[in-house]
Amino acid sequence: QDKNMPNQLTDHVTLRHGATLNNRIVMSPMQTHSGLKGGFASDDTIQYYSARSRAAGMLITEFHYVSENGGPAYVPGYPEQLGAYSDAHLEGLRKTVQALKKDGNKAILQIHHAGRAAVGRHVNGLDVVAPSAIDFSFLDYPVRELTITEIDDIILYFGKATKRAIDAGFDGVEIHGANHYLIQQFFSKLSNLRTDKWGGSLNKRMAFPLAVVKEVKAIVDEYAPKGFIIGYRISPEELHGKNVGYDYTEALTLISEVIKYELDYIHLSLWAGYNSKPENSEKSYAELFKEILDDKTKLLIVGGIFGEDTATDAIENYADLIAVARGTLIDPNFAKKVTEGKGDTILHKISPETVEYSHLTPGLLEAFSREDSLGLPPLPGGETIRHLHTGKYDI
Repeated sequence: QDKNMPNQLTDHVTLRHGATLNNRIVMSPMQTHSGLKGGFASDDTIQYYSARSRAAGMLITEFHYVSENGGPAYVPGYPEQLGAYSDAHLEGLRKTVQALKKDGNKAILQIHHAGRAAVGRHVNGLDVVAPSAIDFSFLDYPVRELTITEIDDIILYFGKATKRAIDAGFDGVEIHGANHYLIQQFFSKLSNLRTDKWGGSLNKRMAFPLAVVKEVKAIVDEYAPKGFIIGYRISPEELHGKNVGYDYTEALTLISEVIKYELDYIHLSLWAGYNSKPENSEKSYAELFKEILDDKTKLLIVGGIFGEDTATDAIENYADLIAVARGTLIDPNFAKKVTEGKGDTILHKISPETVEYSHLTPGLLEAFSREDSLGLPPLPGGETIRHLHTGKYDI
């Protein structure tokens, strides 16, 4: 591609290890509220992913927990989070990947440990684990500090889940280091008060994320076909008013170490929009991270993309790849429409008439038809589907 030409959404993109994406659009990992007890994929799960096989050139599944103590993170009463923590999950993983890949796009398994957010363990009378035993005001259950042995085991479980992704036929994995889950809990000085090798200084808080990356890379090098994709997702800052878990300068330090493992992409989780900036910065998060990436590591950003115009702006001015989250919930044919020159027909909001077209899972329909969207970012048009809420999962 001519260096002077701006990125186009329809460009084919070849990643570091040889995989080629059909376009620059990515389906963001999003919880489907569709799992069966134990984290198994349901028919609803498969139908949802099958409907989105043309949503993007790279399709990232929702988070799958990698060890029994890693989940489920979900709203009690609603269908569970999916798991990849045992070989019994392989059948569901295979069905998921076949549904996603049926139109020639790449499927990525997002691998995850909830840490303190594994509410399902508490509901089932089991202990919830975290880097440190802190009494968090927003949790109505205690958390237990992980032992050194348990930490070592969890690192290996990220590798085992990666091996299952390979065996199931996924094209890659995304390590979930964002959104206050375990990897971020280790990196944050608000949630990691350890004084051993896993906590304390910035370097020690980086140790767990880097150990997970190293293990995943080792499994991929040993077992995966050429071109297998590895991504890492991070929230660029953890700010709670005056309380700072880490700021973007620390996140840049971590990512500059992460990319030494030759990942294919870094995925920024941007709640305030794809072009958002840190408070005292002239530059956007995207620009700041782009500066530290080598030219083989792609930058993927997500945040507030509902149409072709904003997606185009994002890849012309901010990043190599743009992830669309709620936009693909509303319109499962997002990238298909863009690549066919019909971007102006993308649906931008949900309505009673378009619910069927959107192919939401029953759990998602219940979530998005609530006043509070079950704590998820609300869907544009969500107020028009309130009357479809049955309350069947509400406790």
